[in-house]
Amino acid sequence: MTQQTISPTQQLTLAQLDFWEEFRLHPGEAVSTVAHAIEFTGPTDPDALARAIGRTIAETDVLALRFDDGPDGPRQDLDLARRPALRLIDLSGHRQPREHAFAMMQADVAAPLDLAHQPLSAQWLLRLGPEHLIWFNRGHHIVLDGYAMGMIEARAARLYAFETGSGDPGQPLGRFAEYLAEEAGYRASSRHVADGRHWQAVLAACPPPRVLTKGSENYPAEDLSHEQSLEDLQADLLARSAEWGMGWPDLLTVLCAAWAALHLQDASAERRDDAGQIVMPVWLPYLSRMGSVAIGVPALVVNILPFRASLEPAEPLGPAVTRLCGELRKLRRHGRYRIEQIAADHGLGQSERFFFSPLINILPFDPANFPGCTTQRHVLSNGPGDGFNITIRADSAAGGMQLLLGADPTLTPPADFARHRRSLPQFLRGALRAGAANRAIASLLPRFETA
Repeated sequence: MTQQTISPTQQLTLAQLDFWEEFRLHPGEAVSTVAHAIEFTGPTDPDALARAIGRTIAETDVLALRFDDGPDGPRQDLDLARRPALRLIDLSGHRQPREHAFAMMQADVAAPLDLAHQPLSAQWLLRLGPEHLIWFNRGHHIVLDGYAMGMIEARAARLYAFETGSGDPGQPLGRFAEYLAEEAGYRASSRHVADGRHWQAVLAACPPPRVLTKGSENYPAEDLSHEQSLEDLQADLLARSAEWGMGWPDLLTVLCAAWAALHLQDASAERRDDAGQIVMPVWLPYLSRMGSVAIGVPALVVNILPFRASLEPAEPLGPAVTRLCGELRKLRRHGRYRIEQIAADHGLGQSERFFFSPLINILPFDPANFPGCTTQRHVLSNGPGDGFNITIRADSAAGGMQLLLGADPTLTPPADFARHRRSLPQFLRGALRAGAANRAIASLLPRFETA
């Protein structure tokens, strides 16, 4: 099979260019590193696992990208010398091997990454004991989004199955060049023009989104954060999803957006409240892969889009959710149009970008299945957020649901954050109970919020 290359050098995509500028404006900072660790306990074939990870690395073009800053701006090309080799690390003789392993990985994540001169990825296989391994998979957002990280893990799992005699190797990962060519075609198409008109109309109807000067981000050393299980929501979430005829990730997205519009009133959000209607722009990551070659290409593809959360506090929950889900489907029809282009169309200069807060990210993805292995995935770094962030992770059947809230303490006072972390789970539980569809949506906020 002949490997495709990006020839001879290629401009960065709009999404990549934003991260390149972030790197240039925040020198010496570890800002947008992404890292996962998959922990294996119990019987595992370490040699087969190493071969599977090594073959996956060889298939992942973006791990071998090299960036150069020239007179015409940054360019990228494939440089096989940049492709990471799998580093085998034996910690089995350490007195506390697991604690030491996580300390090593966190130190790597926290170290600044020079995109111009250092390899973009680290791949380690750490041996902690006879039946205890950790695969550390670290990269940078300029080449990988969260879905791409999961794609790499799933590919390694498929190849591990093959190496251990449990299945066929399947199709290799797609080539980065294929995605670049498809994206160039889209940007030259009439569909791109029509999508641009749609987003101009959306932003004209919203309160003006907040704008940041690039480089002015003062990422706090310690974000406010809270994590808790929402596993008790699964049955009600699936029941209401079937009752209202929508996917459970969409239902959770619009419920979180409604909660934000009703509840967030600090400096993390822009809200307009007039004539009894509340309008708040919230920001939603958009996969941007369905119907595209990108569904099989590990790369930075995810988009981020504005969503106009509008409602009347007295409006019944059911009609409000149905209406907002309809708006969400419309968003996806135009979701390939890059947020960086939306910003330029809106009049933002090259040194400006939107302030992505509040941001709602629902992640309904199954973990990689390594046959015969017991695994646990640890998300060590997702990169920074701007203001208030809601992340909900679960498998495709809404099992194992976890809520993660994050906030910048300079925008969300700690006392407010303490209320937020109680209010959102209670609001979701109330909204998903049988019979809640006819209740006024504002009445579902916990009592301590409306007193």
